[in-house]
Amino acid sequence: MLIEIILFLILGVVLGTFTGLTPGIHTNLIGIFIVSISGFFLFVNPIYFIVIITSMAITHTFVDFIPSVFLGCPDTDTELSILPGHELLKEGLGYEAVYLTCYGSIAAIFILILISFPSIFLITKIQNLIQEIVPYLLILISAILILTDSEKFRALFVFLLTGILGLCVLNLNLKEPLLPLLTGLFGSSTLLLSIKNKTEIPEQKITKPKIDSIKPFLGALIASPFCSFLPGLGSGQAAIIGNTITKNNQKNFLILLGATNTLVMGFSFISLYAISKTRTGAAVAISEISNNITPQILILILAIVLISGIISFFLTLFLAEKISGKINKINYSKVSIITLIILMLVTLIISKPSGLFVLIISTFTGIYCINTNARRTNMMGCLIIPVIILYLF
Repeated sequence: MLIEIILFLILGVVLGTFTGLTPGIHTNLIGIFIVSISGFFLFVNPIYFIVIITSMAITHTFVDFIPSVFLGCPDTDTELSILPGHELLKEGLGYEAVYLTCYGSIAAIFILILISFPSIFLITKIQNLIQEIVPYLLILISAILILTDSEKFRALFVFLLTGILGLCVLNLNLKEPLLPLLTGLFGSSTLLLSIKNKTEIPEQKITKPKIDSIKPFLGALIASPFCSFLPGLGSGQAAIIGNTITKNNQKNFLILLGATNTLVMGFSFISLYAISKTRTGAAVAISEISNNITPQILILILAIVLISGIISFFLTLFLAEKISGKINKINYSKVSIITLIILMLVTLIISKPSGLFVLIISTFTGIYCINTNARRTNMMGCLIIPVIILYLF
């Protein structure tokens, strides 16, 4: 059985690498496919499918920062990494940006293992309290984001504008609405501006940054549990909550994003066991395969999280180093155009023509918001305002 678990773990790492590197392809799609075929393979132990899904999901949280940094093309969980990540890329520090997110993710793996069982007790006790204070907490955080911006009026306008857009999109009968919404606001808008400005990527340096702060880990640790068992909150909102609490600089913010992305995924497995709540596609897939998550299955999941996390750390850095060595030798404008076309095709296939329309509207909204010179994090109003309304009404 051990050999089979190792083989399925490796398969999950391969799938997670594929979803992480491919713009628009999320683990949710592969997870749905695995669940759908599991019924035809009754002779296969369901544990093996759980191993695949877990290792795939964890690997994805590491690798998906590569296209965000090098292409300006976000996943629905890495949209904020474009902001500092792309800036570091233009300074020749793209590898360093990915290293910072990887460092945050691998540290989050060990933090998760250490606090997993105390978290089970805590989650069961504070779930109802957290549900009551979440909207007010988000309102406070939103106010802080806007008031600390040098362009306060413009920041408020951007926050409200994207919030209205988010409300409209999320209330459409649209498959995977976050794909065109977040891709447009944070991804294709950045790509179009790069093409317009004829951005040239300098030679990349393979350097490891000095890390001397625990603030990003504290922020991630405080914020991530909120999103693991509450609907409507993802790693993007967790990152905003964590950064508001701990006030990180550009590089520490990337560490925070990596840690938050991985912790939110890890906590979703713990929440599935503790309170039977599914807040990620991977957790939903596991719950479909096994209705009863026993302590033994949870321990196996945590072991897979640890092993796949360690593998993904080195794999992601290897891929980032290879890409860093070649990114300045290619025509970045052509790559941006090809990436835009791929994003449009993926959106059209997954979210249909209406999704493509949303992508276009979101893209031009993103360009407008960027040109206001307000902080781009204010565009997270597209998710924060709908969540606040969800909880208040």
